[in-house]
Amino acid sequence: MRLALFNKGRLGLVDGDDIVDVTDQLAPSPSSPSGALQQYIERVERDGAPQIDLAVGTRLPLAEVALEAPLPRPGKIVGAPVNYLDHKAEMEYTTSIADLGVFLKANSSVIGPGQDIVLPYSDKRTDQEGELGVVIGRTAAKVSADDALDHVFGYTCVLDITVRSGEDRSTRKSFDTFTPIGPWVVSADEIPDPDALELRCDVAGETRQRTNTADLIFGVRQLIAYTSSVMTLHPGDVIATGTPAGVGPLKHGDHVVVDIERVGRLEVGVDGSRATAYEQRPGR
Repeated sequence: MRLALFNKGRLGLVDGDDIVDVTDQLAPSPSSPSGALQQYIERVERDGAPQIDLAVGTRLPLAEVALEAPLPRPGKIVGAPVNYLDHKAEMEYTTSIADLGVFLKANSSVIGPGQDIVLPYSDKRTDQEGELGVVIGRTAAKVSADDALDHVFGYTCVLDITVRSGEDRSTRKSFDTFTPIGPWVVSADEIPDPDALELRCDVAGETRQRTNTADLIFGVRQLIAYTSSVMTLHPGDVIATGTPAGVGPLKHGDHVVVDIERVGRLEVGVDGSRATAYEQRPGR
């Protein structure tokens, strides 16, 4: 199933060209900044998955609703640096995820479909990085690769936006709006093998990135196993699995699309109207 947030925090199940409001069935408690889908994921871990009656909720055309980030404030966003060999070659890195480990992004950097990536600097390159996102469904601590997928709730599209400057990765990737997520989360049962998905990222109508997740250095199972050996993963945490070759600069007015087989299509804009010179940053 495909679960999305829409129309100011309502939880919907996407059914063909429609979306059915299942908020009252799946997340009836008062809303919180983490969102109704987060509440549902936690409920599934605690009590198991409830039955869903699509005849009960209001049905609306999907094209007529405003989709939002399905997880507007995840507990953690974990990034996998240099997790495709072609990206390693492109950026002339001598190291990969096997040497670097993972990093964290601020959860305040999340935006949803149709929103804008806001460029912070007018004179520093800011790149797009299209990635498969893994949403954790069960608490995971030191899990094996063989058991890793048992801890996955589902999958989504992620853009890991990055300023090419000298700061630590977590700084360069944590600006507000730098983690578009969506348009929904597809439950794990619909993705038998997350390491066999076609991924494409287009910017301004041109394809910049095209890959298959089979080319990941650490596949999804290994990535979960490695990450959970470092930090406990909780329901609703998001792992961005890494980006392939083809990253490039964004400019004001660009339209960015990430399309992942069986997962979905995430579309956002780019706003550079408020960008300032790098030398004007606070603390300089």
